[in-house]
Amino acid sequence: MKPPRVHYAWVVVATTFVVLLCSAGVRSTPGIIIVPLQHEFGWSHALISGAISINLVLYGLVGPFIAALMQRFGVRRTILCALVFMVLGTASASFMQASWQLYACWGILVGVATGATANVVGATIVQRWFVSRRGLAMGILTAAAATGQLVFLPLMGRYVETAGWRSLTQVIAGIVLVLIPVIALIIRDRPEDMGLRAYGVGADAGPPARPVGNPFALAFQALQRASRHRDFWLLALSFFVCGATTNGLIGTHLIPACMDHGIPEHVAAGLLGVMGIFNLIGTITSGWLSDRYDNRRLLALYYGLRGIALLYLPAAFGAEVMGLPAFTVFYGLDWIATIPPTMRLTVDAVGPTDGPIAFGWIFTAHQIGAGIGAFSAGVIRTEGHTYTPAWIGAGIVCLSASVIVLRIGRRRVTLASIPGPP
Repeated sequence: MKPPRVHYAWVVVATTFVVLLCSAGVRSTPGIIIVPLQHEFGWSHALISGAISINLVLYGLVGPFIAALMQRFGVRRTILCALVFMVLGTASASFMQASWQLYACWGILVGVATGATANVVGATIVQRWFVSRRGLAMGILTAAAATGQLVFLPLMGRYVETAGWRSLTQVIAGIVLVLIPVIALIIRDRPEDMGLRAYGVGADAGPPARPVGNPFALAFQALQRASRHRDFWLLALSFFVCGATTNGLIGTHLIPACMDHGIPEHVAAGLLGVMGIFNLIGTITSGWLSDRYDNRRLLALYYGLRGIALLYLPAAFGAEVMGLPAFTVFYGLDWIATIPPTMRLTVDAVGPTDGPIAFGWIFTAHQIGAGIGAFSAGVIRTEGHTYTPAWIGAGIVCLSASVIVLRIGRRRVTLASIPGPP
C-alpha cells in the first residue's frame, strides 16, 4: 500500500488552523463591543478594559498548564473541553446586565477557553508532528491565531451595527459549537496513534517518550528547569513587549481611537481586517525565514520596525490619504511575526522536551504584557482623553526590545572564562 501523498501532519495543521482562527476571532470580540457596551450601560473605557485585561492575562496564564495537560491527556481532549467552555462563555454573555457578568463571561470563561486554544496548541502540535519544516508549520498556525483576531473584526463590526452585540455573541457561540464534532473526528494526538512517523523523522528513530505525572507539577518542573537559562528570561521580557503592543494596545484600542478621530466603527474594523490579511503573509514568511536565518536578528528587526510604526501612528491619524492605510499594511506584516523565531529560540534554550511548556510560560509573559497594555491604555484614554502617550510609550518600549533580543544566545564573559597567559 502506497503512503499518502500528503502527510497527515498537514491535515492536523489545517484543522488546527481553523480552530485557532475561530478562537482568535472570539477573543477579539470585546474590541468590537466596547462602544455598544458604553452606550447601553454607561461603562467607562477603564472598566471595560479591566475585563479585557483579565481575559488577556488568563489567555496567557493558562498556557503552560494547558501545554502540560496536552502532554498528559492529549491534544484532542484538551481542545474539546476548551471549546465547550468557549460556547458557555459567549452564549452567557448575551444575557449580561451588570459589569461583574462581563468580567465573569469575557474575562474568565472566554479568557481560559481561548487560552486553551492558543499558540501553545500550535507549539505542541508542531513539536509532535514535525521534525523538518517546523518553522513553516509554526508560522502557519501563528498566522491563524493572529489573523482570526483581525479578519473577523470587519464582519463583526457590521453585524453589531445591524443586529446588536447580544445577537453577535449568540452567533459566535453557534459557530464554535459546530467546531466540536469536526475536532473530534479529525484531530489526533500523535502520529504514532495512526501508525505514522512525524513529518521528516528518520526511519531509525524510536517513538518519543510520553510524560507521566501530574500536569500542574509538569508545568512547574519545566518552569524550574527553564528559569535556569538566561535566554528564557530575555525571551519572556521581549514577548511581554510583544503582547503589550499587539493584543493589548492595537488589538483592543485601535477601533475606539479611530472613532475618537471621527472614523466609523465598521471602517476602523476594516482597517484591522486588512491588517490581518497582511499579518497572514508576514507571519508565514517569518516562519519560513526562521528556518533559514538568525532568529535573534529577525526578532530585532521585527521589534525595531514595530517601534517605528507606533511612533508614526499619531501622525497617521492626521494624514488625509495614506496615513492609517500605510500604518495598517506595515503593522500587519509585523503584527505577530515574532512567534516563530521566539518558539525556535525557546527550544534551542531549554531543549525539545521542555520546549512547548517553556514556550507556554513565555507566552504567559506575552499575555501579562497584553493585559497591562490594554488596561493602561484604557486608563490613559479615560484620564487624558487621548491615546497619544500610549502610542509613543509603546514605540519606545519596542525599540528597547529590539536591542534586548540581540543578547539572546550570548554567554556572559567572566574572568574565569578568559584563558590565562601561556
